[in-house]
Amino acid sequence: VQLQASGGGLVQAGGSLRLSCAVSGLTFGNSAIAWFRQAPGKEREGVACIVSDNDDTVYSDSVKGRFTISRDNAKNTVYLQMNSLKTEDTAVYYCAAYDGSRWYSGQGTLVTVSS
Repeated sequence: VQLQASGGGLVQAGGSLRLSCAVSGLTFGNSAIAWFRQAPGKEREGVACIVSDNDDTVYSDSVKGRFTISRDNAKNTVYLQMNSLKTEDTAVYYCAAYDGSRWYSGQGTLVTVSS
């Protein structure tokens, strides 16, 4: 199973970025996909999750209303649209997939929000 996150970069506060997570090696349509992030000196935290059966989504309070997670099952890709970015959103963002028995995670992509 491989997960490849991309789309990170440097953006000013108030700006937007869209992260992508390309997934291979599992039945994508049956898997829940989540985004996590880890800021320097802090623990990894869950940001957003999209489930497999009905595309229900869950967000952390810190990003609710600003971030949107979506999936394209034809492309085996999950997206995280991030709007109204804040300096506290600066972190390495990781995507992870749950196939019903375990989580898989890949390398992250760095998002830096400048003031």
